[in-house]
Amino acid sequence: MPRSDIRQPIDRILLWLIVGLSIFGVVMLLSASGPISFQAYSDPIYFVRRQILLGLLPGAALFFICSRLDARMFERMAVPAFFVTIFLLLIVFVPGIGHAVGGSRSWVRIFGMQFQPTEFAKFTFLIYISAWLASWGTQSKMTLERAISYFGALGLVVLLLVIEPDTGTMAVIAGTAMLLYLAAGAPLIWFGTVSGVFLSLFVILVTIAPYRARRIMTFIHPELDPKGIGYHINQAILAVGSGGLFGLGYGQSRQKYLYLPEAQGDSIFAVMAEELGFFAVVIVILAIGALVWRCFAIAKKANTRFELLFASGVGIWVGIQTVINIASMIGLMPMTGVTLPFVSYGNSSLVSLFAALGVVASIGRRTRAPSV
Repeated sequence: MPRSDIRQPIDRILLWLIVGLSIFGVVMLLSASGPISFQAYSDPIYFVRRQILLGLLPGAALFFICSRLDARMFERMAVPAFFVTIFLLLIVFVPGIGHAVGGSRSWVRIFGMQFQPTEFAKFTFLIYISAWLASWGTQSKMTLERAISYFGALGLVVLLLVIEPDTGTMAVIAGTAMLLYLAAGAPLIWFGTVSGVFLSLFVILVTIAPYRARRIMTFIHPELDPKGIGYHINQAILAVGSGGLFGLGYGQSRQKYLYLPEAQGDSIFAVMAEELGFFAVVIVILAIGALVWRCFAIAKKANTRFELLFASGVGIWVGIQTVINIASMIGLMPMTGVTLPFVSYGNSSLVSLFAALGVVASIGRRTRAPSV
């Protein structure tokens, strides 16, 4: 089937899902961040204003730009994208530029601007692995040497994230890379072998770092230290359980009044469940699920293998990040510090996600020529 370069309008379903989730995110952030905004900055809309000015507006601009570019251009930038990824992960260690927040050295401050380079690494590394997998072609061309080089690059990224440490970003990037590798048609035995290696490394990391072991123990028994390391998960579960089926009402959360840590960020799902209830939460999850499905639907119609893999990778990225965030809030996974896409406060994560979705929109605008 020949390829057509005819451009179509941006996929309407994709666009409306992004717009709807973004608006909902601002509305939810307005409620969840009010107490901490006022307590820390004497401004009840501090986080909302920053989310709009530093997250949504530049993110929307990047989405528009990327949606107008030819997605094949990103494939040609694969190697530079890998070096940009490594640079983004290394810059946090530069004295005077990188600094730690919450025990993780994953932040950078330049000219008074603070951002998380690791969030942009999700985007740049996805470009690299999508192009790398696309270059293999069919399953028969996926040799052992190529698999070693692929997981060698992934291992380097994971190592840098472990050193920071940024467990949440590591889980998202590694999970996306592993599932995309499987989706590309790689032999299951290689997937299983590498999964076993990463699991072994995880066990080693838990063994050599006491704080990780404590997190695992808190995950298994959150009641053991309710005022210490188990405080966060206990408050989150209390918030989720308090919402019931229909919630306490928008703006009526009690846990957001400085009981629940990071109510505006990683823990916003717990506030959302407390205020809106089970049924509303299900609708939000379905909306994010619909966005993931739309990425896969666009991938299915892609003209090139790179486009197929990249669009699939964005869907996997959003899905994994959503699952990790929600699962950690209801006690199904240890706390990892991962934001809920479109809803949590996080300018870097929002801008990076919008850029990636812009490339997906570009892929959707290039259609196959009709068969004859």
